[in-house]
Amino acid sequence: MKVLVITHLFHPDRGGGAAVFSDLCFELADKGHSVDVVTTYPYYPEWKNKSGANALRITEEHVRGVKVRRYGIFVPRRPSSLWQRVAYELSFVISTLRSLSSRRRYDVVVVYCPLLGSVMFAVLRVMLTGEKLWINIQDIPADAAACSGISKSTAFNRAASWVQCALFRRGDVVSTIAPLMVKRVAAIMGGDREVVLFPNWLHASMAEVIDAMRSNVSRPRGPMQLTYAGNLGKKQGLVEFCEALGGNTCAFIFNIYGDGSEAQAVRTWVDQRGDERFQKGPFLDENGFVHALLSADFFIITEKVGVGASFIPSKLIPSLASGTPVIAVCDEHSPLGSEVREYDLGPVIPWANLEGINELLEPTFRESERYRRWAENCRRRAEAYGRSRAMEVFERLCAASSLRRAAETRPGTDDRSGLGYT
Repeated sequence: MKVLVITHLFHPDRGGGAAVFSDLCFELADKGHSVDVVTTYPYYPEWKNKSGANALRITEEHVRGVKVRRYGIFVPRRPSSLWQRVAYELSFVISTLRSLSSRRRYDVVVVYCPLLGSVMFAVLRVMLTGEKLWINIQDIPADAAACSGISKSTAFNRAASWVQCALFRRGDVVSTIAPLMVKRVAAIMGGDREVVLFPNWLHASMAEVIDAMRSNVSRPRGPMQLTYAGNLGKKQGLVEFCEALGGNTCAFIFNIYGDGSEAQAVRTWVDQRGDERFQKGPFLDENGFVHALLSADFFIITEKVGVGASFIPSKLIPSLASGTPVIAVCDEHSPLGSEVREYDLGPVIPWANLEGINELLEPTFRESERYRRWAENCRRRAEAYGRSRAMEVFERLCAASSLRRAAETRPGTDDRSGLGYT
């Protein structure tokens, strides 16, 4: 099978789903498929071109059997600026259009969305080539822009929602990563379009690191250890969480590791606060991330009020695999809140009730039956995010798109394979 993957994030970037997108490509290549990637230069989550390459330059490299073509894009200095984000999205479309000079054709084109510009380019491509298109929705961009406060314009939000709907409906296969997101995407597209549940997974290198470190790292005694690691952006609202947590008189250590559009705001808050309970560190490599997880009593995941069903954090999966209970500060009925509540992976604390965290900060809590149950449930739930199963489902999705395309050319046929996770 010849596969083209379109994504704004790819190895050596790791945040924002890049590790999972890359892992899919590497595994497909290992299984004998021909895999090409159209992407840009590494920039995330620091929001700067880490390669130093000229934005107009096209480079080609082979990484673990995958042919990777990189196209420069505009990387915003202020990612929270609406118009810089619009320029960023459109620059991906304009820059990657240069790839159409290649006459190579693919059995399936896979595009990863949270970047709507990626989907726009993918749709333009398949309209010209007739290739089959699989849209995997990691983040619902118009919803996220409105809910995070990046866009406060009602007119812009309506226009973005219309464009989003039109693009999503062009997919031969449309999938997303959480049950509530399935419902939301289906509502966006309308009609009787099927949306497949296709969760992310624990990528291979992370699984290896967790297995290697699990028996060598132990959680310390003393104050409860809280850890946040990953993207620091508008959607997380981490400064607001720190403000609320800082009013607590309990002894604890809150280690914050990450980078992103709000990293400087978090760093400034920590420095100005001068509270030794709060520590800010850099974005971690895999070894550092796993060590931080295994050393923590709780892994903190925050989502601002109103983010809704637009995304579910990918960092949840390694937290589960490490057996570290999650404190989810979010809407109770968001994809994250629903996952944590349904499988009893830790407490879900709404923003309006942050004092609910107080009892969790007592060192004796780590010896409680409730804490032990959460840790065991995390390890058990991690099994649902197995890598091999994900790869099998991916190949079935590609086959399903072939059947659907064939069915559309034969009057009176209707194929609804219903493939995906259950």
